[in-house]
Amino acid sequence: MSNNEKILGISGSPIPDSNTDRAVRHILASSGLDHEFVKLSKLHLEPCRACLGCVKDNECVIDDDGRRLAEQFRDAAGFVLGAFTPYSSLDARTKAFMERMYCFRHRTGGNRGKPGVAVITTAFPAETDDLPPAAETAGAQIQFWALEEGLDLLGTMVLVGNVPCIRCGHGDSCAVSGIRMVHGPVASVDSVGVQRFEDQAALLDQATELGRKLAGAVRGSKEPTT
Repeated sequence: MSNNEKILGISGSPIPDSNTDRAVRHILASSGLDHEFVKLSKLHLEPCRACLGCVKDNECVIDDDGRRLAEQFRDAAGFVLGAFTPYSSLDARTKAFMERMYCFRHRTGGNRGKPGVAVITTAFPAETDDLPPAAETAGAQIQFWALEEGLDLLGTMVLVGNVPCIRCGHGDSCAVSGIRMVHGPVASVDSVGVQRFEDQAALLDQATELGRKLAGAVRGSKEPTT
């Protein structure tokens, strides 16, 4: 792992300045470390081809932004990974990013020991028992990826976001509206409102603590930095 203290924040959300983006940025800023933010929707990133072309030199043979992002991730001292849960699972961009880190596993395990935290944005409130466990599913995918890569996943924050139906223009009239699916048969765009990361005080505190915890891990301390 690199000896520098620069950390990398990555968001799989394609929405401009999304809840996921802002939560990742908050954690980065709270760390007090030098950092960079990457939005996957602005990159050309193919999924892994399982071709094993990276065995010889630990370099992916796909010549796209994924190869360069893999190098950034390898060189970073820590990471913040933000994802969301379309169709109750991990979003495709985040999954593609995770797959592309495979090129560093051969012989060297290039990302072993790298500390990081995760952010998962879901439209399903935690207390909703009759809907798919979207956050748990995505969280498990990230957790097991970290396990296979030898990463040190320090914590995962789950925040409640929004179904796309609140902004499509048909959320109150559509027969299959996600608003009613999630919030009940009489729910509407107005009654549900827009969920913002900054309005969830407990999550702001958790994000701040995750940033401090990540800084402590990067600097080799077991205690969060102040």
